[in-house]
Amino acid sequence: MSKAFTKETEVEEVEPDAGPAIPQGVKNYITPEGFEKMRAELKQLLSEERPKVVDVVSWAAGNGDRSENGDYIYGKKRLREIDRRIRFLQKRMEIAEVVDPAKQTSRDRVYFGATVTYCDETDRERTIRIVGIDEARLENGEVSWVSPIARALMRASEGDVVRVKTPNGEVEIEVVTIRYGTA
Repeated sequence: MSKAFTKETEVEEVEPDAGPAIPQGVKNYITPEGFEKMRAELKQLLSEERPKVVDVVSWAAGNGDRSENGDYIYGKKRLREIDRRIRFLQKRMEIAEVVDPAKQTSRDRVYFGATVTYCDETDRERTIRIVGIDEARLENGEVSWVSPIARALMRASEGDVVRVKTPNGEVEIEVVTIRYGTA
């Protein structure tokens, strides 16, 4: 019989966990604020969002034909997304190593959690904060500690010139200031 006349079973798409991969052999450093954000998101998903979606799916399932029930179909899909995010957060929090930048004793060098102002080759100053992989937000000036710029800046002091590998080649940047904590 031709495949055209057989009923195909719907194959569920398997999506990878949302979030950047942690390089092999690297610890999952995170700031206390980043860890707290992850914990709050996990709590919100478990105590608020997931129960609401479960209620909608249960209600929709009771309405009869599930194959054409948009609430049921969307709800099940949303439930899979929530469960995937919960698993991801739990795994990441389990392996996270919280590092408090405010407790850094060597404040004259760049380490995890530092806020660094640097000057590029065009004399344009930029400020970044070096944070964990899961909390990096470039739009907020937060870069992952495994990013090329953070790796180049690690252990540098004010006034040091370091080389950063970029897609357009190497560039030199000069460390202007280093701060830790909210100061």
